[in-house]
Amino acid sequence: MRQLLLLRHAKSSWDDPGLDDFDRPLAERGLKAARLIGRELAARDWLPDLALVSPALRTRDTWRLVAAELPVHPRVALAEALYDASAADILSQIRQADPSSGCLLVLGHNPGLEDLAKQLAGPGSEAKARKKLEEKFPTAALVRLVLEDDWSALSSARLTHCLRPKDLR
Repeated sequence: MRQLLLLRHAKSSWDDPGLDDFDRPLAERGLKAARLIGRELAARDWLPDLALVSPALRTRDTWRLVAAELPVHPRVALAEALYDASAADILSQIRQADPSSGCLLVLGHNPGLEDLAKQLAGPGSEAKARKKLEEKFPTAALVRLVLEDDWSALSSARLTHCLRPKDLR
């Protein structure tokens, strides 16, 4: 069984209106949420073999904080195609992932990540997780999906969890 973890970047700062969107850093709230999600991944033993990360500053900073909480450090690939990506673009990146990876984490942006999570949540998905996903997919939200197929054949998966930082405090 494979695990797909879709993680939206943590809350970014809008304090400097002169900064390009790509270069926005994390806000204080985002720093805390990223660490919290990292601790939760470690506690649940949801440890990625590979992390595909958007190259935007806020996603790289989110990953740095999440990874610092993990007992092992997975391979990381900055994927330019994940910045401002649609659900289809993200799915394309996942389908190209190393087939030896049993747990893949994708760290990116909305609306693409949320749209993909909803699109992939197929038969057997947990009702509670689906309801949370439909309600809101805020910054630093994490979705866990499980599947039997190889990454290259991914079209549907079973949604097992939708975790939001406010649910973990």
